[in-house]
Formats: sequence, structure tokens, C-alpha cells
Amino acid sequence: MLNTPEIAQRVKDAGQWIAPLGAEISRVVVGQKYLVEGLLIGLLTNGHVLLEGVPGLAKTLTVKTLAACIHTGFQRIQFTPDLLPADLIGTLIYNPRTGEFTTKHGPLFSNLILADEINRAPAKVQSALLEAMQERQVTLGDQTYKLPDPFLVLATQNPLEQEGTYQLPEAQLDRFMLKLQVGYPSKAEERQVLDLMATSAPNLTVKAVVTPEEILTARSLVNEIYVDDRVKDYIVDVVFATREPANYGLRRLHGMIRYGASPRATIALTLAARARAFLSGRGYVTPQDVKSIGAEVLRHRILVSYEAEAENMSSEGIVEQVFATLPVP
Repeated sequence: MLNTPEIAQRVKDAGQWIAPLGAEISRVVVGQKYLVEGLLIGLLTNGHVLLEGVPGLAKTLTVKTLAACIHTGFQRIQFTPDLLPADLIGTLIYNPRTGEFTTKHGPLFSNLILADEINRAPAKVQSALLEAMQERQVTLGDQTYKLPDPFLVLATQNPLEQEGTYQLPEAQLDRFMLKLQVGYPSKAEERQVLDLMATSAPNLTVKAVVTPEEILTARSLVNEIYVDDRVKDYIVDVVFATREPANYGLRRLHGMIRYGASPRATIALTLAARARAFLSGRGYVTPQDVKSIGAEVLRHRILVSYEAEAENMSSEGIVEQVFATLPVP
């Protein structure tokens, strides 16, 4: 294993594209540092990202701008109630002259996929995404096709209270590494938005500053970032506290959680903490890295009980209590 200072130096060298990428995005997107950092963590860990927020918060614009800053393929798919699985993965077309079927690939065969308003499509379409998100492959007829690398689904959704939306299946939610809650900009940021965008033809052009090779190099280095055994134990304790809260001094949460976070959450939390250390230019993970990204990894993986709903206790509140109660190594 490399020593930590050596990894830190390699992290600084491999992460030189991060600052130019952030500067390029900020030419179009005002503020939203939380959103951009979450998308970068997804890129660095090969993890899909779900963005939730009311319309008009630049979710789609940020993803499109990020894709334009990378020399890579990009497809935007607008999810609607009448969308079919074939509209995503493609289909087999019969040729009556030859009596053979030819394969027509769908828009999923690209690098960055923007699944816009993903919760407006029914369950059959959501299920079509599962194999692509987990296995990075698509099955058409009796043939399986590998998707290109990198392959990342960046999905946006409006809050579920809004009309015409469907609850995403739990299995699909678990495939998203992070769920980012996108909020309103500050007053100063909104004033900048006014200056930049209050025109009939805003300048939304950016130039590509990152190659897929640079991202893949950084991604392999993220895997080498050092995680101390005590931090690993802390991550496992955090996840187990969502399943067995009473064993961790969280008796108030007993009966509030229907299902805790899955083992996939343990893996995702470790990877996300490593990526956050990479973005900070460090070769090691601190407990603060785990705490700062914990809500994004866990909020969509915890199912609350009816009792919790009756007391207005959300999965967000449960995660906050877990981090507030567990001792930090």
C-alpha cells in the first residue's frame, strides 16, 4: 500500500481538471456548489445520482452543462407516462426481405444519460433501467450488449407531492449512489441569476475541458485513498444503526424504521467519502467526509414506518439522529 503523503501528491496531480471544470460550469450555473460537488462525486465513483427539487432550480441545466464540459457522449431522455422500455434500450426490427431481425440501439447507449423527470414514467420503464444501472449492460432479444464506459445515469425528479408523478421502486432507488436535495439559491445568487439569465438569448455555451481518460484515471486513484479501520467500523456502525437503532442508543427510533439501509449503502458511503477526500486534495478519509456525504447516501435507502409518518419523522431526520448519536472515531 502506498503511504498517504504519496497518495496525496498523486491526488493533487490527477485532480488538476477539477478546478477548470468548476470554473467552466460556473459560467452558466450560478451557485449550486452542493449540486456540482454531488455530480463530481458520482463521476469519480461511477455512481448514479438522483436530483430532487422543485422545477426551476437548474437541475437539468447543471447536468447538461457538466456533460458539455466533458469530451464524451450525452443523451437526454424526457420521461413521460407513455414512455416504453424500447424507447430507452432500443428494439429488434424485422426485415421482411431477409426474414431477419436487426438491432436498433436506444439512447441509453451513451456515456452520460440525463433521465429528466424520471418519476413521471411508470414502473415498467423504471424496471428497464435496472439492468443498465447495475450491470452496465442491456439485453435485447437473446443478445446482451455492454454499455460504453463511463456510463452514468443522472436523473432529475420533482417532489412526489406534485401531480402526475410515480413513486420510484425501492430496488431502483437503491441503485442510485446519491440522492441530492436541490434547494433554492441564496438572495445574492438569485441576483446573479437575474444578471446572467434575464435575457431572451442567454449565453449557455461552455467548452469541453475534461477527457474521459482523465476521469477514469482519477476514478482508479479514488480506490487507493486510505480508509482507516476505525473509519470503516464507523461506516458499518452508521449503516447498522439504521437497521437496529435500539442497539446503538437510538431507542426513540425503534419502530420508526421499516427497512434500514442495504449493504450497498455501506459500499456507497465508503466510496463517496473517498471521492470527497479526493476533491479536498487528501489521500485519506476523515470521519467528517463520512458525515458530510452520509445524508445523500442514506436518505433514499431508509423506509420509514407508518408510525414515523404519523409523527412527521422522515428518513432525513433519522439519518441526522444517527450521526448526532454515534460516537465519532
